[in-house]
Amino acid sequence: MNCSNCGHLNDGGKFCVKCGHKLQEEAAVSQTAAASEYQPQPQPQTAYTSQQPNQRVRLAKKVSKSFFSYFAEGIKNPTATAHAAGESQFVNALITVILYALSIPIMLYVGWKLLLIQFVRSMFKLPVISAEMDPSDIEEFNMGINFIKATDINSIIHFNFTDFVFKQGILIFIGLAVIIGATYIAAKFGKVDVSFKEFFSRFGTFMIIPTALLLIGLVLAFLHVEYFSYFMNFGLLSIFLVVPFTIASFKQNGTNGLDRIYSTLIVYVVITIVLTFIANGLGEEAKTIITRMGNSSELNDLF
Repeated sequence: MNCSNCGHLNDGGKFCVKCGHKLQEEAAVSQTAAASEYQPQPQPQTAYTSQQPNQRVRLAKKVSKSFFSYFAEGIKNPTATAHAAGESQFVNALITVILYALSIPIMLYVGWKLLLIQFVRSMFKLPVISAEMDPSDIEEFNMGINFIKATDINSIIHFNFTDFVFKQGILIFIGLAVIIGATYIAAKFGKVDVSFKEFFSRFGTFMIIPTALLLIGLVLAFLHVEYFSYFMNFGLLSIFLVVPFTIASFKQNGTNGLDRIYSTLIVYVVITIVLTFIANGLGEEAKTIITRMGNSSELNDLF
């Protein structure tokens, strides 16, 4: 150990053999300095990282709580809630529109087998067909219907959830965006002074009840209740009521603008075109399903 006073190298001991300086204090000081030098420092990044998920969870809880309160109030008092909806409700209205767009393809994916059975039953109930059927044919038909109900045909024809639900959901959402945009333009021609976010919020609020009807139908489809199709139809047709309700809820500035009746009729034309495109898309999916069913050797073996 080198003496800090004279620099002499000592083999050990408590004092320097040359100048008598105490060496033990020097060792304690050097050890303390080394310990403080290598003391681990706090990691602020770790604390920041751990706070990030908590903030996201709190934000998600806040948004979900706000939406459920908004949705429940929209069912309880639809007109008052829609009139009170401003730009602050834009996110809640957007969530409502997204739920509306996704609930339709999910419902069809879950309940398409029941829809197929309903269609076949309605066909065989036609007087032209039912008059030519023997009692034995009707019995075999009913046995086939019950067999289809008990068979997981999705696994046989490989009906992909992602391909159908998200593709059709995006198309329906785009169609709704076109309808909302056309309604907003019609309202502008009618001399309604309103921002798009406020208009979207009110339109989305009026869509709460149609969305609720679709969600009820979705639950019934999961429970394999055939009446789910009625709720789906009511939810789809309710869009024709949302348009005039939204336009009429805003006050016109002056009397020179486009009459609200004509505005509504113009948007109805747009809705008809959009629904036609959506129906064509769903029809193509139905053709694909039928083709897969016809080409499936496993399904052919069932019959």
